[in-house]
Amino acid sequence: MPPTDRIRDHAGQGATTVAAHRTRRRLRADRARQLADLLRRQLLDDAFPDGTLPHEDTLAADYDTTRNTVRQALDLLRAEGLVARQPGIGTVVVARKYAHGLDRLMGLAETLHEHGRVTNEVRTTVPVPAPAPVAERLRVPPGADVLYIERLRRLNGVPLSLDLTYLPLDIGTVLLGADLENTDVFRLLESVTGRPLGHAEITLEAVTADAHSAAVLEAPRGTAVLMLERLTHLADGRPVDLEFVRFRGDRIAMSGLLHRSL
Repeated sequence: MPPTDRIRDHAGQGATTVAAHRTRRRLRADRARQLADLLRRQLLDDAFPDGTLPHEDTLAADYDTTRNTVRQALDLLRAEGLVARQPGIGTVVVARKYAHGLDRLMGLAETLHEHGRVTNEVRTTVPVPAPAPVAERLRVPPGADVLYIERLRRLNGVPLSLDLTYLPLDIGTVLLGADLENTDVFRLLESVTGRPLGHAEITLEAVTADAHSAAVLEAPRGTAVLMLERLTHLADGRPVDLEFVRFRGDRIAMSGLLHRSL
């Protein structure tokens, strides 16, 4: 074989080896991501009550994978702030995620009552001219005053969400004298109006935390947070509560029960 052909053949074998290595690495990353999803679900379900995950060898055997894949999956969970490696102990749970239901209209304290006490740090309560999108959704005249409330909500003292709320002024003014620090706005709305809440329109998306939100939530700057936009109506259809709620994504998981209807 001429020297040039041998060089080409060797180069081709090298390219094949590199491509195979990249494929193996990609497949291991895929498997690690799949395993991280399964372990994250177990963390949400409190599957490790003593706070310690099984040994890496045990996880590898349980999920029929390699120890390297297990380590890569645990690295993903560590990057999310859910677990940490402790010498002499292993991988331990360092943060809890709480399930927030989306199939019922409930306040945060009602939703998480089984997990502890929700308290509210009321940062702002002030009448403001309604921005056009707020006026449209609350069905108030453009520029009319609405009550703006900003609250930092904690579960057992740990920052969980930053809630920005707009309320029609006739209802919001009554709320100014209410216990906003210890009571869900939903309960207060039903109390001051004498009418039950009916339904809510929601949008859920991931957004990048701005510097203010990150500082208040004690989250890393630039981290992704879950943003829930919710417009709540009374049972008679009147919109009374427009909220923009930023949840720490490492502490909340949205859940619900959906039925297929064609």
